[in-house]
Amino acid sequence: MIVRFSKALPLAFALLAGVLGAAPAQAAPHLEKAVLAGGCFWGVEAVFDELKGVTNVVSGFSGGNAMTAHYDVVSTGMTGHAESVEITYDPKQISYRQLLDVYFSVAHDPTELDYQGPDHGTQYRSAIFYANDDQKRVAEATIRELTAKHAYPAPIVTKVVPLTGFYPAEAYHQHFIAKNPDYPYVVYNDLPKLKELHKRFPGMLKAHT
Repeated sequence: MIVRFSKALPLAFALLAGVLGAAPAQAAPHLEKAVLAGGCFWGVEAVFDELKGVTNVVSGFSGGNAMTAHYDVVSTGMTGHAESVEITYDPKQISYRQLLDVYFSVAHDPTELDYQGPDHGTQYRSAIFYANDDQKRVAEATIRELTAKHAYPAPIVTKVVPLTGFYPAEAYHQHFIAKNPDYPYVVYNDLPKLKELHKRFPGMLKAHT
């Protein structure tokens, strides 16, 4: 008796062996987002971009509507928008509270009402735009704690408000400091923030920084 094997059988067995022996695919990390406002978004973006667990930071606008989310219009101070950053992060590597610790201590001065340094107007206000009840709870608890500790010589004026939308700014604003490290405004107002970040939070920095 002649036994004939299909030419497809060896290929089928090879494919089956490959499937059974393949290593299980790793699940993508669960990422979350935080939206914070603290003056000119150039420096705030650069600070958070250096933290471990942060996968992306986008400069943009929050507090107004999509129609007015353009830099030249927001700069009038009449749109309700604040210059903000949207931080995408892995909560297994860095917590929302840790982001707020950096926000309050390095990224900006939470005692300056509707201005930051040389920039004046409601578009430069200090604000936390919370996306859910957990973010609201952590933000309010952080402010209460800092207030009780008298962490600042003046009252904290940071507003904790619901996030109704985030709108990315124009392309030339994204990663502005990385592209323009010698820009005079950056040298005087933003590079000191990065220096302070490295001094106060060395263990939270990405390996390449």
